Amino acid sequence: MVVLNVSAHEIDRIFQAMADATRRDIITRVMVREQSVSALAALYAMSFAAVQKHVAVLERAGLVGKERHGREQIVQAKPETLRRAAQLLDAYEEIWHDRAERMVGILTETQPISEKGQKS
Repeated sequence: MVVLNVSAHEIDRIFQAMADATRRDIITRVMVREQSVSALAALYAMSFAAVQKHVAVLERAGLVGKERHGREQIVQAKPETLRRAAQLLDAYEEIWHDRAERMVGILTETQPISEKGQKS
């Protein structure tokens, strides 16, 4: 079982937020450089309010944060959340590799004796 300091609810929020192409693009852009919500909105063929909603979903998931600078809200990436998601995926990958190795072991044990001695 995969155990991290992340609740199932937090994991759901992270992956649901990242399931949308626009939100993944926003994450990519703010990882390169912090941007205002206005600057982000100018990049997409959607309303300012729609971009604000995307940013809000990312913020609830902990993938970005907003900081007010005067009248603008600056969106910043939170790479530590992405790291936790990557660690979770790494843990699942390790489980899969262990499982594959066990399957190879089982298949090797169940081969007829005449096949075990042959080299590939």
